[in-house]
Amino acid sequence: MFFSDKGNTIFCRNGNEILEITAWGKNALRVRATTNPSFTDNNKALDFCEPHDKVKIEIAENDYADITNGKIRCRVHMRGYLTFYNNGKQILKEYTRVFKEANDHAYCMPVYGRHYKAQDGFNYSLTQKFEAVEGEKIFGMGQYQQNNFDLKGCVLELAQRNAQITIPFYVSNLGYGFLWNHPGIGEVIFGANYTQWSAESTQEIDYWITADDTPKAIIENYTEVTGRAPEYPEDTLGLWQSKLRYRTQDEVLSVAREYKKRGLPLDVIIIDYFHWIRQGDWDFDYEYWPDPVAMVKELKEMGVRCMVSVWPTVDQQSINYRELRDRGLLIRAEHGDQLIKHFLGKTTFYDATNPEARTFLWDTVKKNYFDKGIDLFWLDACEPELPGTYDYSEYRYYAGTALQTNNIYPMLHVKGIYEGQKAAGEKGAVSLIRSAWAGSQKYGALVWSGDVKSTFTSFYDQVVAGLHIGLSGIPWWSSDIGGFYGDVNWPHFKELLIRWFQFSTFSPNLRMHGFRTPVITPSLSDKDHGGGFCETGQDNELWSYGEEVYEILKKYLFIRVEMKDYIKSVMDEASENGSPVIRTMFYEFPDDENCWEWNEQYMFGSDYLVAPVLYEGMTERQVYLPEGKWQNIHTDEIFDGKQTITAPAPIDIIPVFKKIK
Repeated sequence: MFFSDKGNTIFCRNGNEILEITAWGKNALRVRATTNPSFTDNNKALDFCEPHDKVKIEIAENDYADITNGKIRCRVHMRGYLTFYNNGKQILKEYTRVFKEANDHAYCMPVYGRHYKAQDGFNYSLTQKFEAVEGEKIFGMGQYQQNNFDLKGCVLELAQRNAQITIPFYVSNLGYGFLWNHPGIGEVIFGANYTQWSAESTQEIDYWITADDTPKAIIENYTEVTGRAPEYPEDTLGLWQSKLRYRTQDEVLSVAREYKKRGLPLDVIIIDYFHWIRQGDWDFDYEYWPDPVAMVKELKEMGVRCMVSVWPTVDQQSINYRELRDRGLLIRAEHGDQLIKHFLGKTTFYDATNPEARTFLWDTVKKNYFDKGIDLFWLDACEPELPGTYDYSEYRYYAGTALQTNNIYPMLHVKGIYEGQKAAGEKGAVSLIRSAWAGSQKYGALVWSGDVKSTFTSFYDQVVAGLHIGLSGIPWWSSDIGGFYGDVNWPHFKELLIRWFQFSTFSPNLRMHGFRTPVITPSLSDKDHGGGFCETGQDNELWSYGEEVYEILKKYLFIRVEMKDYIKSVMDEASENGSPVIRTMFYEFPDDENCWEWNEQYMFGSDYLVAPVLYEGMTERQVYLPEGKWQNIHTDEIFDGKQTITAPAPIDIIPVFKKIK
């Protein structure tokens, strides 16, 4: 092993492999390794950030090399494996079985932590292994539809899908955060015997690691190098109204007028898909939306902002298809004919990894929506939702193969819209988006959990998902209240809707949405395209489910309105230091071991402890109160902390406790 000191970097060569460890941000290091002649010049999720402390490098000839950046130190052993320390305590070590050291067993099998398998050209499939640590707990990694709070023992696909969001960053209870800085397809195994990251195709190993004293400090370090959410617009902190789908301009205005008539504050109303003629037109079907300018004007007079759905799909019959195809601005098939998805037409996708394509999309959106007064965009199906079984080997982007670049698509998609809006002078840009990657937060991404079922099991999964994605750097997160697919005749549907609405009241975003079945409204047109083409579900407004449900939903809407100043302060904190809006208990109470175990309750900012009701028929539940004094917001009763209490939870109550300072 040959070592050299390059400023804030240790450079290492071991035969054909080159290894670099660079001080990158506060208490953090970036590690890259390859058997190619050099590294790529792509920083992927990382913005360059200078170290906060003086970097110390020590090279001990024929033994090891150390690099220290603040609290984190990495030792490169002569045999090439790496060990990381937080203030002298070991936190992570590469899995290697070819060495012999004091207190270690001797091994005779050639197993290395870094393994490359050659493909064509400079590409490799590879694995990176680390030793497992007994008692380690792992949180983050984006959003997966499962109820696992501690991800130790989980196997996670590193790929974007509807309702699955891969953001390969986690926080460990051992005092570090780890980013797998690769936007391609792969897998991570948080095993009992080792942790293994794999990439199906790449040119280099690339990861970033930070060590610090608390989860809050770790997230602050992480978001410093990947970006933080901008300032959240105060006029979107209240209720968002949506359904699949409002079909006409008159329907949208009638709903908004009814909210005003009832004295119910409404911040945003959403126009879903097929308000256009064909996918990829990115414009209204003016038969059903004859005067968008007048519509938006009336909505704004009522204090309501308008959001429209913008899909990345392009129908072959779209007015924009030929130009996009001829200019090379579409995703293309790696083999054979053009990529085709059969959903409400024969479609492909614009290529968000191509800057020219992002400009084309924004210019079209600006002309047809933004210049008409619409300044909020719903970026649906942006994983992208590839056809069939998501065979990533079949697709190629401007940025490279889907195997190497697919997971970054949603981040670049929202980036194009955000930067276009900022250039046009929009100060309150927010995009509702169905997928994300590391860094999406800095482009005004309000991520939602996708098309999930209307069940209590799914509801539970969304609460867990929201906690994990907050620890992945995404503070703006949402879910469809009541779930997306829901039969209103299911006996427990109204109960579920109420419980979900209560949870969303104490979440970053309060948004009514869903495809309410059974479908009873026929299509407006017998054509196979256009704004009258698609059917719609049943009504989904606050008053749509009977008087008892309405009164409870209205109660929580006004609780939300009364908390706007507090919610705005929590959103501001997310912009300042990256803190999630809904937080695991251990985020605020890291020294309380109980808080690393409780996943059925969370903190809403730093002041409110929220215990959602996650099971049908439940009318009371256990709540753990950490150290301090806590006031029940419904009864004003005060409790001492460091105890578990039984909190009443009748249908109109979600247990919430305010921390008394």
